[in-house]
Amino acid sequence: MEAISRKKEVDEMSKTLTKQFDTLQFSVQGGTTVYISGDGWRRVSDFVYANQQYFDLAGMSMEDKTLFFSGAAIQEVINPAISPADVGNIVIVADVMTSKPLSDTDIQLLPSLGNFFDSTLTFDQTIYFRIQLFNTDIDNAAGGYTILQSSNQLGSLEPTASDRVYITRIVQSSINNSDGLNVVYPARYMLRAEAKEEPEYEYLMRLKRSYELQQEPDRD
Repeated sequence: MEAISRKKEVDEMSKTLTKQFDTLQFSVQGGTTVYISGDGWRRVSDFVYANQQYFDLAGMSMEDKTLFFSGAAIQEVINPAISPADVGNIVIVADVMTSKPLSDTDIQLLPSLGNFFDSTLTFDQTIYFRIQLFNTDIDNAAGGYTILQSSNQLGSLEPTASDRVYITRIVQSSINNSDGLNVVYPARYMLRAEAKEEPEYEYLMRLKRSYELQQEPDRD
C-alpha cells in the first residue's frame, strides 16, 4: 500500500504538459498584411506573426519545489504552404518555451538572432527553442508546399522556480511571399516537467530570478 501511495505521489509531481496552436493563414499585399486568421494569432509587424500562451505550473511548484524539465517536443501536421508559390519564397517558424514573457521586440528579433549575443533572450531563459527555415524551389513551387532547409535547436532545459512557462509560436515570411495565401498548419507543444526539492539557498536564488523575469511585460 505504501509503495502504491509513493508511486502516485511521484506521478503527480511529474507531468507531460501539452498546448495546441491553431492554423495560421495570412496574405500580404504591397508590404501590408491584408488578411490573417487563426485562433490566438496576431500580426506583430508586417511579415511577422505570433501566437502566445503559457503552461500553468502553479500546482507543481507548490511546497517550495523547483521544476526540472526532462524533455520538450513539437508535433506538427505538415510543412507550411504558399499559394501561389514562387521560387525563393521563405517561411521561418520559431517555436519557443521560455521562463520570461516575450515582448513584441523579442518576437521580432528571435527569428534572426535566436538567443545569441545581441538577442533580448538569453540561453538560460530558453527552456526550448526550435527554429526552422522553409522555402520553395523550382521543383516544388507548383505544388504549393514548402521544403525544410534547416532546423536548429537552441534550448537549455534550464530548471525554473516560476509557476509559468511561456510558449510562443512565431512565423516570419519574406517579402517575396506577397500577394499569396500563406498557411502554417497546427502544432502541439509538449513539455515534461518534474517538481523536486533542492538546497534552500539554490532554490531562493532561482525563485528570485524567476520573480524578476515575471516582472517583465506579460501578454496572456
